[in-house]
Order: sequence, then structure tokens, then C-alpha cells
Amino acid sequence: MRPARALIDLAALRHNYRLARQLHGGCALAVVKANAYGHGAVRCAQALADEADGFAVAFLEEALELRAAGIQQPILLLEGVFAAKELADVAGRSLWTVVHHEAQIEMIERTALAAPIHVWLKINSGMNRAGFLPAAVDAAWQRLRASAKVADITLMTHFARADEPQVITTEAQVSRFDAATAHLPGGRSLANSGAILGWPQARRDWARPGILLYGADPMPDEGHGLQPVMTLESAVMAVREIAAGEALGYGARFVAERDTRVGLVAMGYADGYPRGVADGTPVAVDGLPTRIIGRVSMDMLTVDLTGLPDAGIGSGVELWGRQVPVNRVAQAAGTIAYELLCNVKRVRFSYSG
Repeated sequence: MRPARALIDLAALRHNYRLARQLHGGCALAVVKANAYGHGAVRCAQALADEADGFAVAFLEEALELRAAGIQQPILLLEGVFAAKELADVAGRSLWTVVHHEAQIEMIERTALAAPIHVWLKINSGMNRAGFLPAAVDAAWQRLRASAKVADITLMTHFARADEPQVITTEAQVSRFDAATAHLPGGRSLANSGAILGWPQARRDWARPGILLYGADPMPDEGHGLQPVMTLESAVMAVREIAAGEALGYGARFVAERDTRVGLVAMGYADGYPRGVADGTPVAVDGLPTRIIGRVSMDMLTVDLTGLPDAGIGSGVELWGRQVPVNRVAQAAGTIAYELLCNVKRVRFSYSG
């Protein structure tokens, strides 16, 4: 059996949720959209079911999957509904939904519902991606109330640069949100992962931890005590020697500066490991640090075993996890941990904890 697999540590997931909730105070929705950032939404939600205040997903189909798996806690649709007919499931399955543009209010106004629904009204405080401008918040709130189809309204916003602690954008967004909503009743939700960790002034009634749940610290110092949930691993499947001056792999990108012992590893970009990582990207072989050499192929990649004389066929390789932070691999690939974790596929998933 091909040795490529993703190990999912559910005890680490619970640790990270508890840490987020403790830091933030109040309640916390565990964000499990995009298949729990590639970790398995159902298994992750089930692991948190006894302690999470609720969950957040992107859209209705993701919520229905959790309901079918027995998840009973509130589930918020972060993108809201895309068509009026989806409101029947929102009402009938006790889901919560974000409303971030006028067409969604119109859907609620013209649709008969079996029961009033809980709406999260999104304010555009400066990210300019989704939400009502501050000047339009009052009218949106009044229309939702006047519809007689909304039981509760939670006020929310989303931050553009909460993972940049030296940038004042987040403070400005908090101020705009507060000014636009000061006179309105209801709970508040501002803090995403970065704000939970780095912006105490953004902590209100509801937190929305996402990437931090999975142990990838969104802040640059990575000193918050998060535990990685996914370990992506494989094994050395072949070993060869190349002489100084010889090239390795597609494009001959790596040229050996010395006689080099090369390990061929069963992992490639079709499995979700990023093709664009540079030579020198860290990996661990049998628990010892080494590096990627040569371009990542579809099903294989190559690592430097020159300084690891005991490593050989069958040696375990950690691509990221407790020894190799996923953020370091993401940086080497010119991307972010979110993308790497969401893209893992074609490997066996194993769960523990």
C-alpha cells in the first residue's frame, strides 16, 4: 500500500478550540468549511460536538452534511443562501444564516417560512468584499425585523488584516463597526483566528476560529501554543547517489554541489504537496531534519539523505506536522497554510484522539 497519508489528531483539534474559546471569552463557532480546511468536516465536528457552541460552514450543502451526520449544534452559513428555496432548509433544520447583501433580505421578505430564523447581519467595516456599508446597516436591520421572519439578529464583520499585528487596519475596522452598530441590540461577532490571538479589542460575544483550530498559527511569531492537527507523511521508496555536478528532476533545477544521496518519496502535487516549493524546503526523515531537492513531481518528490546515513527505503518522511510547521512549507511555496491544508487529497486519512 502506498505510504502517503494524512494523520489527523482530534485531541489537538480540541486543544486548539479550547484555547481559542479561553482567549476570546464568550462563545465560539468552530469553522469547518471546506471540509474542515481539508481535515474532514464530519469527523472534526463530531470530535468537537460535546464542547463547541456551534459550527460555521460556507454554504447550505456543507451544513446539511453535518446535520445528516448527527450534529445538532447551531450551524451558520457564512455565505448565506444563494436562492430563496434554500431558506426552507435554514428554517426547517434550525440553521443560522449570514445576510450580507440586499437580495438576501428580499429572499427572506418574499418567502414563507415554517419558523423564524436566526440571521447574522454582516457589516462591511472596510474589507470591501461582502456586507452592508455602515450607512445601510440601520435600513437592513429594520427590514429584517419588519419581515416578522427573523427571530434574532447577530451583528458581524470580517477583518482584512487581523494577522498583521503592526497594521492599524483592524483597529479602524473595529471602530467603524462599533459606530455603525452602537444603537442596535443583539450579539456581536468580530474575531476571526487572527483577531482572537492578537486583537483583544475585537473580542465580543462570538468568536469564529478557523485556521487556528487546525494548528496553523496565522500570526507571524507562531507562539500561541497551537498544536498541529494534520501530519502529512509518507516514506522513502528508493535511494540513489548522484555525483557532484549532476542535475536532478524536471527542469534540472537542482544541481548537486557534492556527491549527494537522494531519497525518492511517495508524495507529489497530485496529493496536495505544493509543486512550487524551493530547494531547501524543510522535511523530516526518521525524525531528523533535511530538505527537499529537485522539483516536486505529480506523484513523487526527492529529499537529501546525504547527512542521514541510516535513512533508506521505508524511512518515514514528515512533509508537515509537529516537526515541520505547515506555515514554513507554505512560505516556501509562496502561499498560505489554508491552501495547502485544503488541497490534501488522494492520500489515506487516519484519525486519532
